[in-house]
Amino acid sequence: MIPNEHRDAARKASGMSRRTALRTVATGAGVTATALWLDRLNLLAQDPAMHTHVLAASSAQAAAAPFTPKVLTPGQLVTVATLAELIIPTTDTPGARAALVDRFVDNLMANARPEDKDRFLAGLAWMDTRSTALYGKPFTGATPEQQTELLTKLAADSGQSADDAPGVPFFKAMKQMTIAGYYTTKIGLEQELGDNGQLFSPVFEGCTHKEHQI
Repeated sequence: MIPNEHRDAARKASGMSRRTALRTVATGAGVTATALWLDRLNLLAQDPAMHTHVLAASSAQAAAAPFTPKVLTPGQLVTVATLAELIIPTTDTPGARAALVDRFVDNLMANARPEDKDRFLAGLAWMDTRSTALYGKPFTGATPEQQTELLTKLAADSGQSADDAPGVPFFKAMKQMTIAGYYTTKIGLEQELGDNGQLFSPVFEGCTHKEHQI
């Protein structure tokens, strides 16, 4: 269990509050990216077909069933789940791990272009390499404080070291997919947003709550 102060730090590391995340999904804006592969993955993450899949996969019955990844190895799936939980941690509502965002990401990779999938997998490998260089352990073996420290470096608007810079695009992609996946699950829709399921539709028209308007 990650202490509350670590969860707060994780939110800062993600660079995005839950309300800002909702605005991002509602407007379809995504996280600004300069690389085409980030743009393509962001568009894929907002594809209604991907959302339909994750809504079905996040049902209680599906969540309890054994899961075999299509693309990610079991170890990579754990890393993705850990990253997603740091981006949207468990608070008074379940976080990204409980929402099975790792399965959403695996499904995205199965539908992504081969070159985009390879870039994402290379980013996952980089996370372990960088964590090992800094802390002597791969990312999932690092402490919550160390994990948050690394993500904070990657989330900074500027000033990353040359050693950290290669991980910045990957972390942007991970944030985009986590947000898109989380807010189209039953947990994200019903428990986090208090929505009855009508917020999601094949054609997303955005949130109508005044406080969520840009």
